[in-house]
Amino acid sequence: MKIYEVQTRPAAGSNYREVYRGSFGLYNTIRKKTKRRPYVRSAYFNKEKIFLQFFWNHLHEKNYRDRTRRAKFFPCAIDLIRRSRYEPATIQTLEKPSELLHRFAGKTKDGKIFFVQIKHELRTGEKWLVSVFPED
Repeated sequence: MKIYEVQTRPAAGSNYREVYRGSFGLYNTIRKKTKRRPYVRSAYFNKEKIFLQFFWNHLHEKNYRDRTRRAKFFPCAIDLIRRSRYEPATIQTLEKPSELLHRFAGKTKDGKIFFVQIKHELRTGEKWLVSVFPED
């Protein structure tokens, strides 16, 4: 799997409140551009929509330390989704055979590696940003 080097920096801050302000601010900017579900268009999936709401629901299930760790890379994930044309690692989920999980790898300017997971529902064709997390 190739690693795409993103142009944006991770959200600044050392605690959840500071990181959340930067990441959710970017999400609000994207959300204001549409009247319906917020999305970004993906270069890899031929400019198809990747919906973002699922990520924030998933993020709020985590503890504060994990939320901070994941939300910090949200701006990088948006950049990766918009620009990367590299082939992701794709697996079919065991629980639902009608879903695929695509995992993209990214690298920030300062060398931190992170992963972005996108869920692809085969029946509807919708794609959702599920998770963003750094490599440990």
